[in-house]
Amino acid sequence: MCAIIYFWTIQSTDNVYVWLNSYTKYIYYNPYRSLRTMTNPVKILKKNTFGPKPRISDSPYVRLLDLKSKPYFIVASVEVGNTTTKCILTATNLEDGKTSLVNKTVNMTRDVRSPRPNEEIFGKTLTGISLTKESVAELVRDTLQESLCTANLDIKEDLHFVVRSTGVVAGFDSPDEVGHFVKALADGCMMAGVPPKHMIPAMSIENVPQRFRKFSLIEKIVFTGAVGGVLPPVGASGLEVVANEMEGELATAGIKEGAKWAGIDFRNPCLSIDFGTTLDGRITNDDTPYASVTGNFAGYAGAIPDAIIQGTHLVDEKVGTALDLFKNKPVGLLTWMKWGKVIKEYTNKIHELISIEVIPENVDKYGSVPVSPKTAKEIGVTLIGCDVGKNGSDLEKLSKIGGEVYEKYGLETLFAIVDMVCAIMVKQLVKVALDENLVTKRTALGLTGRAAITGCKPRLILSQIKKLGIFDSPEEHVAFVDDGLARGAAVMARCMNSLGTPKNPLGGSRYGKCVLRERMKLQGGNMDEKEMKKMTAEEAQVKRSSA
Repeated sequence: MCAIIYFWTIQSTDNVYVWLNSYTKYIYYNPYRSLRTMTNPVKILKKNTFGPKPRISDSPYVRLLDLKSKPYFIVASVEVGNTTTKCILTATNLEDGKTSLVNKTVNMTRDVRSPRPNEEIFGKTLTGISLTKESVAELVRDTLQESLCTANLDIKEDLHFVVRSTGVVAGFDSPDEVGHFVKALADGCMMAGVPPKHMIPAMSIENVPQRFRKFSLIEKIVFTGAVGGVLPPVGASGLEVVANEMEGELATAGIKEGAKWAGIDFRNPCLSIDFGTTLDGRITNDDTPYASVTGNFAGYAGAIPDAIIQGTHLVDEKVGTALDLFKNKPVGLLTWMKWGKVIKEYTNKIHELISIEVIPENVDKYGSVPVSPKTAKEIGVTLIGCDVGKNGSDLEKLSKIGGEVYEKYGLETLFAIVDMVCAIMVKQLVKVALDENLVTKRTALGLTGRAAITGCKPRLILSQIKKLGIFDSPEEHVAFVDDGLARGAAVMARCMNSLGTPKNPLGGSRYGKCVLRERMKLQGGNMDEKEMKKMTAEEAQVKRSSA
């Protein structure tokens, strides 16, 4: 298929038909067409190969001067994951509800210090790194202090709230044990100098910082536990259903906020998928004034690309990740064209080892994540999981396939296969939700996490979603958001302090109005028409500016 070289030189005298990978589409090119009217062939190839352009949210950084002079609510999201430990500082402008980045500090979790003789190991990462309460606390302390120091912020004067979470759930025997880990995170935050009041909900207006009190609705409505307009599963703490429920909650809230930068209304009903090392996410209905959780995701996500890449022996065979080799550059178009048949063949081969389904009722772990399907069923929540063999028993087979591809076709072809594998995983997860009647054409879809937003994955995912036939124009309903957990932490902190923005709401139904009045009525309060109009006067204007 060397005819591709004539696209630019126009030297071929024959019509060229180029077969495009797994899409089995053809592009017709006539070299005798006028150069003035000829469409750029690369654009044609991109359009036919990857489909419509995805909407990716990438919020800007905010200046230190603005942080000091404008009403920015600064939140630290501290997350200890299986692969990375992050402290991401965000700042939300309470005048318009938009969140910007202040600083992002990322360390590798595998670099946590080894347990000392007198310390109790209470868990392990997905790659087998042992963790103790003390070692986790020190890792959190150091990462938090590093982040604030880099941003030139004082931990007691400038930081307004800290939200902590973990994706390290595979090493636990039950969902409840995650609580011990979260406590270790809190210890690390306090060791760094964070006051305890900056990690709990405000009880009254006096607990809200003075400069933000005029933005707080705490005297009108109380925090019910709902984050981003979604109540936690009724009759359970969330942790009883699936161990990474909190991550799913934060990812959903973060995508709701981040989607505003992409011009997509990601209010309820929605489906969120966080493709970190482990899989988490939520599906919500469109009840008002608060939506309910109807589905949760659990299992493997980024751990699958990691296993494939480990087979190359270019990274550590146990703790190496795809991030170690990824250069933040999408796979080139020529690779897709030259090795299209190979990419399709190995993608199918890998997916023969991957299971995506409704989690059976007779298991207490799925994809190494502790779950409770029976409890979930009792409260009307469907658990959807992704596994490789049984709790990762076939991950080594993925490594062998990755090694074979690397030896025969090189690293770039392997990354192309990884991108396709992840895209099809997303399609199958959504399809299971669709088959369970949890998704309709009114549902917004959102993705975050390294295994969903890097490389060519967003375009490929959008193309795969289109095949499901849910939307005529999927790009108008699918949002790709960076740092979903950190954004979600900012949203959770605002909810805990009743710092909502009625003129640019996160809760309520898609394309609907603010539901503050309905929530107040539900709690026995009331608001007159004049006051409500004043609070929501700029809502339509803010929505237009977001689009």
